[in-house]
Amino acid sequence: MESYRAEPYRVPVTEGDRIRADAALHLAAYAFGVPASEMLRRERTRPRACRARWSAMYLAHVSYGWPLERVGHAFGLNRATASTACRWAEDARDDDRYDAVMDGLESGLRAISELPAVDLALALGAAR
Repeated sequence: MESYRAEPYRVPVTEGDRIRADAALHLAAYAFGVPASEMLRRERTRPRACRARWSAMYLAHVSYGWPLERVGHAFGLNRATASTACRWAEDARDDDRYDAVMDGLESGLRAISELPAVDLALALGAAR
């Protein structure tokens, strides 16, 4: 008897969403001194890397105004994980040091995302 194997649930995520999620992830990696590669692991990570990833998810949620489902999908996770991450980060903002870092990251990420898009092929010429 053949066993039925369902395809994993996958939601299409735009390239733009992934790029924006990567920006939040790498800013959090820099701010918290955790390699982004460790934050991206599928297996269990150290608590420090997990909290840095949660911070990146929260950063995307508040900076971009994304709903939790979109945050989860952009990070390759589900809505429940994004919700847990954002709840933890919101609670962690009671710590003045963490709150100050997150304020700075939010401002930086918003500033970066408001920069005009530049097509490098056109800007630098196709010959280069």
